[in-house]
Parts: sequence; structure tokens; C-alpha cells
Amino acid sequence: MGVHYCSFCRQTSFTGKGHSYSKKHQQKLKEALSSYLLKVEAARKMVKGAHVLKYDATEHEKKVWCYCCQLEVKKHMSNGNMTVIHGGLLEHLASLEHKKATNRFWWENKADAKLKSHFLLPPEDYEKFKLSVLKALESYEETEDELTKEIAAQIREVESSRQLMIQRLLEPQPETDPCEDLSSSCCSADKHSFCSGPKAEESCFQGISTAGEEVEWMEPQQSLTFVGHQRLPEKGNIYTGAIPPWLMQDEDPGDQAQEIGPSHEEFLKQQEKEKLKKLPPNRVGANFDHKSQTGDGWLPSFGRVWNNGRRWQSRHQYRAEGEECKAGKRKAGKHWQSKKKRKRGDT
Repeated sequence: MGVHYCSFCRQTSFTGKGHSYSKKHQQKLKEALSSYLLKVEAARKMVKGAHVLKYDATEHEKKVWCYCCQLEVKKHMSNGNMTVIHGGLLEHLASLEHKKATNRFWWENKADAKLKSHFLLPPEDYEKFKLSVLKALESYEETEDELTKEIAAQIREVESSRQLMIQRLLEPQPETDPCEDLSSSCCSADKHSFCSGPKAEESCFQGISTAGEEVEWMEPQQSLTFVGHQRLPEKGNIYTGAIPPWLMQDEDPGDQAQEIGPSHEEFLKQQEKEKLKKLPPNRVGANFDHKSQTGDGWLPSFGRVWNNGRRWQSRHQYRAEGEECKAGKRKAGKHWQSKKKRKRGDT
């Protein structure tokens, strides 16, 4: 048994060519061929009825991995303007190079011989595919011609409507008499009265003053309706020349002097508190009661460092601890002397 490299599994086997019969290799081969067979069967459906679509770079530039040839193949066939669906894969399956590579792949990997015909396209089927492609191209060109004709008709309609609109705008319009417009408005305002003749025109123009004179409102018996005198607001707005509100001064200047947020002293106190939080809680003097009151005659008694209570109390505690330490030293000395004596007696 020699060393054998399996190109399909991409690993070296020390069992020689017997690796191709192993359960792991056959399972992996079966999974790969089943996934590739789905793509081949989808392409075979286009042999009798080819589809031609408009070229789309995002969809029609996909590639398929051929396990037999160990290379990528174009899935569709396109020329930049139109695309034949699954044309590239069918052309590859019908090629002579793919046939040779498939025979070699089946021999090396010991695949099922019944499945080999599914991955090859006979020349007869490929000729049928070519004929179906020609028919699909003819139908595609007809549909494209119809679309171009419809688009051209729409463009002509838009252009004709634009020309008519320009022609209407350029034509000179007849001048209208303002007296006729006023008389027609007067007649439409009152349903029970009819404007006709010079008397009606005089009634329509009654109450209208010439330029520079004040307007005299018509009597309630006539057709026009009195709306009322329009008065401007006292304060005014930006349209009447008034100062905008964002440029006006505040009425209560005391509100501006009010400080927003904590003062500088409060900020410094807060900073000191934050610093104290970072220190160890059991440090010396951390629990001292600063609120305790003492008399004027109190003097320090020079005791030890304390946390609670008075300092004179710490003096008694210090003395008691000192006496305990002395007693312990005495006991240790006596024990050491007795030990020495025992050693001398033993020697």
C-alpha cells in the first residue's frame, strides 16, 4: 500500500487507491453529485424550450462548479444585450473535454456507473437546443419591436401635445373689455336681477371710486355684500415690518440672571466626595464622627490613633494592649530558658 492523494477529498490517504471505496469518500461523493445533478436537470429542461431574456449583469454572470472537470463554468450564455438561460452549462455538458473528464472522474472515484449518463449531453439534444434558441430569439426580437413601437407612439403623443401647448401660448389673445367682465360678475351675484343696458352698467360701477380716492361701500339693497373694514393687528408681524420675536428683548430680565445647574462650590464639594469614595473604607480615621461636640476645656491626652469616641479612651486601650504584649514576652522568655536547660541536661 502506497501513499495516495485524493483530489476530490483533498487529502492524502495511506491506504492507496482503496480510499476510493471507503465509506467516507463515497458519502462525500454522493452528496456532491446530488447537488450538481439538480443544476444539470434544471439546464436539461431548456433543451426543448429555450428562454431568451434581456441581459442583466447581476443575474446572468453566475458560474457553476463542475466536479468532473474541476473548474468553474458559466451558467448562462450572453452577448452583452441578451442572455440564453442555462446556455453556458448545456454547451459545457455537450463538449468533448467534459466527456473525457467525466470518464476519468468516474474511474478514479469509483462512482455509480448508472449516474454518468445524467451528467453528459448527447449531440442530438444539443442540436435540439440550438433550434429552440433560434425560435426563442425570433420571438424575443418580435416582442422587442412591439415594445419599441409602443414607446415611439407614446413619444409622438407627448411631442404633439407639447407642440399644441406652445402654439396656444404663442397665439395672440383677443383683448376683453373690463366693463363686460364687471357686468357679468354683477349679474351672477344676484339671481333675481338681470344686467342689461347702460343702466345696469351704471349700477355695477356705482360705489367704485377712481384711483387715489377712498372706497365707498355700496348700499345693502344692491347685489354686492359688505364684508367689513379690515384692520391690521396692533403689534404687527414680520410681513408688516414689525420686529421678529427672536430679536425682541425679554420682559423679565431677572429670569436671565438665574443660574442653571449647580454652583461652582457645589461642584467642588461633589468632586471631593467622589475622591473619598475611591479610598479604602477601613482606613484609619474613615469612621471618625465629626459631628461630636466637645467642651472648651478639652485637651488632647496624647493617646493612640482613634476612630470613635474620645482620645483619652484610646490611651487606656493602648496601655492594656501593651501589658498583654509584655506578659506574652515574659512567657516566651521563660519557655526559651527552660528549653535551654533541658538541652544542657541532655548533653
